[in-house]
Amino acid sequence: MSIYDPARPSNLNVAGQIGGLFVNMFGTAAQWREVRRTEKALAELTDRELDDVGLTRADIPRVARRR
Repeated sequence: MSIYDPARPSNLNVAGQIGGLFVNMFGTAAQWREVRRTEKALAELTDRELDDVGLTRADIPRVARRR
C-alpha cells in the first residue's frame, strides 16, 4: 500500500494555494496604493503643468492605471 495517494490533495498543495492567495491580495493592495499615489501626484499639478506634459485632468485616472 502506498502512503501517497495522488487522488487526495496534499496539505502542502492547500497551503500553497492559501499562500498564493495572500501574495495575490498583497500584490493587489500594493498596486492600488501605487495608482492612488500617482493620481494624487498628478492631481497636485496645475493645469499648465499638466498641459506641459500633454495631459488634462480627465487623463489622470487612465494614466495612473497605465491603460
